[in-house]
Amino acid sequence: MVEDFQSSKPIYMQIVERIIVDIIRGNRKPGDKMPSVREMALQMGVNPNTIQRTYSELERMGIVETRRGQGTFVSENEELMDDIKHSLQSEIISTFVQKMEEIGIPRQQMIQQLQRFLEEGQ
Repeated sequence: MVEDFQSSKPIYMQIVERIIVDIIRGNRKPGDKMPSVREMALQMGVNPNTIQRTYSELERMGIVETRRGQGTFVSENEELMDDIKHSLQSEIISTFVQKMEEIGIPRQQMIQQLQRFLEEGQ
């Protein structure tokens, strides 16, 4: 399955974000083995060098660890995963508030609209 990527952000960072979301959603669990670089490149429809860079970035962030001769595994550091989840939530909320303020919506109205959206599911 070839993925669609935005041109505004490096592909490897988009893949990093997708893997982080997979981990946060529980699609990839702590200790799970990641696909090999070649397998992931085929799944994503990108060059293996892009996946190598992705895995290097994830390792730098502490999200995965490479075990010599065994492969790359999702970190079992639950505290780190909680921190990443909270950081992602804050980033999304911050973007939402910033965009609403850009179009002139007062914060109280944002709260009301968000509550209505969540109650109505629309």
